[in-house]
Amino acid sequence: MVTLSEENYLKAIYHLGKHGTVAVSTNAIAEKIESKASSVTDMVKKLADKNLANYVKYQGVTLTEKGRLAAVLVIRKHRLWEVFLVEKLNFTWDEVHDVAEQLEHIKSLKLVNELDAFLGYPTHDPHGDPIPDKDGNYSLIKSVNILEVKKGKTGVLALVKDSSDAFLKYLNKNELALGDRITILDFEPFDKSLTIETSNKKMIITKEVAKNLYLSL
Repeated sequence: MVTLSEENYLKAIYHLGKHGTVAVSTNAIAEKIESKASSVTDMVKKLADKNLANYVKYQGVTLTEKGRLAAVLVIRKHRLWEVFLVEKLNFTWDEVHDVAEQLEHIKSLKLVNELDAFLGYPTHDPHGDPIPDKDGNYSLIKSVNILEVKKGKTGVLALVKDSSDAFLKYLNKNELALGDRITILDFEPFDKSLTIETSNKKMIITKEVAKNLYLSL
């Protein structure tokens, strides 16, 4: 049995280490989960004892296949619950993350699989992130960061990397949402800001905003 705390660590290592395959330092994990490095070291040793992670002092932490699958299951539950909250309970996309953080630790696989079926087997969550299937497989939408799109090109907003409440509220305020067609009108080399156009407005976005927006072309 994997505990709630262990699941949070596995998920953090998975995200930090490119799906758990690249070694992650204990300091990076500590920063991610807002904990002390000494506490992280104790936990990764426990994960290693359970064959969920590989830990070599001074070299970092990777996930075993067992640990990767456990992390993917938590991510699957999180993203399915986000879809459920938005589509069935009328939550907005900036409201779902914290609630899904609680629901992702439910243990019943039957509940998760029935939820998946009830929702029609969605492939992506409300922020554009892929939802793993019951075997841990998922497909990525081919997308590029908006800063890499040439002036005059148009794409569809397919992924939002920053899913924090503040950023999503910013997008809501500026009427930007997944599925919007965005045309790059101008690029400012000095501060890397972009002038973009959607179906109903023109606006300037900063580099900080742009680095979190991905378009499918």
